[in-house]
Amino acid sequence: MKRTAKAHWTGTLNDGKGELTTQSQILNKTNYSFKTRFTGEETGTNPEELLAAAHAGCFTMTVAHALTEKGLIPTSLETEATLTMENFSIAGIHLSITGTVTGISAAEFEAITKAAEENCLISKALKVTISSEAHFIS
Repeated sequence: MKRTAKAHWTGTLNDGKGELTTQSQILNKTNYSFKTRFTGEETGTNPEELLAAAHAGCFTMTVAHALTEKGLIPTSLETEATLTMENFSIAGIHLSITGTVTGISAAEFEAITKAAEENCLISKALKVTISSEAHFIS
C-alpha cells in the first residue's frame, strides 16, 4: 500500500503560498503558508498540525486494535496530540488519550496506551531514515 500527498508552492518563504492535496482529496488545494505555519494570521494548515493529526489518529487506532485483541470494545477513544517546536525543530509530541472501555481497569488501559505510544506506525516513522529525490525543471 502506498499513500500520496502533493505540495505546491509559489513565491518566497515569507510571502509565498502553497497548496496541499492528498490522494483521498480530503485535502484538496488546502492553503498553507508561512503565516499558517508560524503566525496564525491566515486560515490554512501546516506540516506540524498535519503530523500531530496523523499521530493522534494512528495512536488512537493502535489503542483500539489492542483493546479489540483483548476482546474489548471501546465506547469512546479521543486523543489530543500536542506537537512542540523549539528553535525550528520538533522537540516532541505529547499524546493525551481519554477512553471509555467496559471490562478493563485504569491501570490496564494505561499499559495499553503506553505500548501504543511506542508501536503506532507514526511513532515508529518518526525514527526512520528519510529519503528524497529531486526533479529539476529549468
